[in-house]
Amino acid sequence: MKITISIPVNLPSDRFLPLMNQCAEIFNTHIDWSLANRTYNKNKAHKDLYRSLRGQFPCVPSALVQTVRDNALEAIKATKFKRTPRKKPTSGLRYDKRTITLRGKQLTLSCIGKRVSLILDVPPYFREVFEAWDFCGATVTYTKHTKQFWVRLVFETVDPVATDGKTQGIDRGLYHQAVTSDGQFFSSDKIREVQRRYLYNRRRLQQKGTRSAKRQLKAMSGREKRFMRNTNHCVSKKLANQPDVTVFVLEDLSSIRTQSRGKKVNKWLSSWPFYQQEQFLTYKSIALGKKVVHIDPSYTSQKCNICKHIKKTFRHKSKFHCKNCGHKTHADLNAARNIRDDYLLSSTEGTEEQGSVNNPDVSASFSG
Repeated sequence: MKITISIPVNLPSDRFLPLMNQCAEIFNTHIDWSLANRTYNKNKAHKDLYRSLRGQFPCVPSALVQTVRDNALEAIKATKFKRTPRKKPTSGLRYDKRTITLRGKQLTLSCIGKRVSLILDVPPYFREVFEAWDFCGATVTYTKHTKQFWVRLVFETVDPVATDGKTQGIDRGLYHQAVTSDGQFFSSDKIREVQRRYLYNRRRLQQKGTRSAKRQLKAMSGREKRFMRNTNHCVSKKLANQPDVTVFVLEDLSSIRTQSRGKKVNKWLSSWPFYQQEQFLTYKSIALGKKVVHIDPSYTSQKCNICKHIKKTFRHKSKFHCKNCGHKTHADLNAARNIRDDYLLSSTEGTEEQGSVNNPDVSASFSG
């Protein structure tokens, strides 16, 4: 398990900003070479580019040149040549154990010229991580708006021992941020209200087009992102901290934005931060010895949770009424229970006893 700790630091801008600019050029050079040769082999890139880059950027430490090379080729490998990753002059700079050291609170960083050494101001709630976890790397970033450097320290430790407990299905939607299979509802009313307000203000400022309006648009964008991040943190923390639940089942929504569903729905989906919420829930669960799993989302909203009949007309907006067995419930709650039951049936860990503990009515309907 890994955790990233962000700490503001005072670094000499006259040395680190040129370093970031030159490392960005080195990164982009490796990207162009990789795309031209259709390979992300690090040995070949080292033979072809290292000497020329060392001559072109003699002030950049050799270990940083190699770190930037690895970063660039890993980016190409991740995108499989489908995109062209680029770094800007102030993009973040990744450090590894060759270019950064941490001894207690003392941090030293490779830079143009000799290394920079500083003492970190560690918040009390991170001291246990600094003392007990293993340091494995960092990233230095720069915020142009506030002219502030940040160091993002990465620590690693063994995963907590997995605990035993119930399995919970979670249905995520536009009207409810999350609905659990045991009947918990997290409404999206406040989120949609804030999004509508920001959308109205954005349109009004974009029509003006003045310099002041553009500054307000930029500041407003940051406020909206922070609001959504805070909301997702609160919901994911409440879900992860449930004492009797150890497995959270989510739908795999990775391709939900690839289909056209009309202008209004597409607009909602584009502003729906379901992936961020999923990431927050995942790392919070792992830290507690729990896990997050995914299932195929097909028919989870159209299937009756009791008799398992599937028909599109069973669901009408937020209401679910099965014409086969007469079952009536909230549509999102029915979907959440289907998500949980589909995982229990398909997983080798899901036994009949486990299913009966989570939902006795379902197992009873199967036996009949």
